[in-house]
Amino acid sequence: MATKELNKTERAAVLMLAIGMDRAAMIFKNMNRREVQVLGTTMANITEITPEMMDQVLEEVILDVKSRTSLGMDTDSYIRTVLISALGPDKAGSILDRILQGGSTKGIEQLKWMDARSIADMIRMEHPQIVATILSLMEGDQAAEILTNLPENMRSDLIMRIATMKGVHPSALRELDEIMERQLTGSENVKSTTLGGVDAAANILNFMEGALSDTVMGEISDLRAELAQEILDKMFVFEDLGAMSGMDLQTVLREVSTAQLLLALRGASDDLKEKIFTNMSRRAAEILRDDLEASPPARLSDVEGAQKEILSTVKKLVDAGDVQLGGEGGKDAYV
Repeated sequence: MATKELNKTERAAVLMLAIGMDRAAMIFKNMNRREVQVLGTTMANITEITPEMMDQVLEEVILDVKSRTSLGMDTDSYIRTVLISALGPDKAGSILDRILQGGSTKGIEQLKWMDARSIADMIRMEHPQIVATILSLMEGDQAAEILTNLPENMRSDLIMRIATMKGVHPSALRELDEIMERQLTGSENVKSTTLGGVDAAANILNFMEGALSDTVMGEISDLRAELAQEILDKMFVFEDLGAMSGMDLQTVLREVSTAQLLLALRGASDDLKEKIFTNMSRRAAEILRDDLEASPPARLSDVEGAQKEILSTVKKLVDAGDVQLGGEGGKDAYV
């Protein structure tokens, strides 16, 4: 595999493998739960790393560091300038909020490393707005798991609170961190406030088990039909893969195992199956067709689980800028 074929995450993984265990461990200590998971998985999956590849990646890193950093710089300003330049002001905004906030909310940050049930037990007695804010600070899959472990009568209310959240005042976020500090550790000043919103609510529901997600959406629809529709419009479901461009879909398929795809397609429409077949090699498509016909019935929960794992992969690719949703039908296209 030539170095130029590696994506950014793979380059980072090569770098981590090149610098030795002690240095890699120090870097991992300064990363969040999601970053550790993504980078660790990539490191485990990378094969055929040559000394030449390591040398080239290290050389690129050294040149990049020399060209981009200087002593005595304002790091917040530097990060803001670089991300806005790379992603544009809109996309960079929410990312910047979380980056600049993450280092100063130590109590909240530690929650991200706890198991979902423990977090749910810890926060279930807090005010619903506090719980909604905490969920907004989590990655979508972790927030969904926490929500599943909270009482059923709380779930729809929390999703509505997240969806209608316009932001959190710095003093309120500081107070929330102090609440977590009493049960965990540390607190410092808080700089950023952008949390929640319809996108955050939709993201959490995307990671919930299908039946639970449907129940929550049904309750929200009964209470606030307009808000429910806004959330639905933002949710990305498995069938929406059909709206992606052929090139982007091929990128997704390269990141998905055949067994995972085989199980997920058992619950897919014929149109989506055909779209996927046409974006595979003829031989691979024929094998997948035959396996689909010959495979035994699968439990719906297993099929939905495989679909959500693929959607999680798609989300990572979207966040990394490697693919776009709705490439052929635009943002509002649905299958």
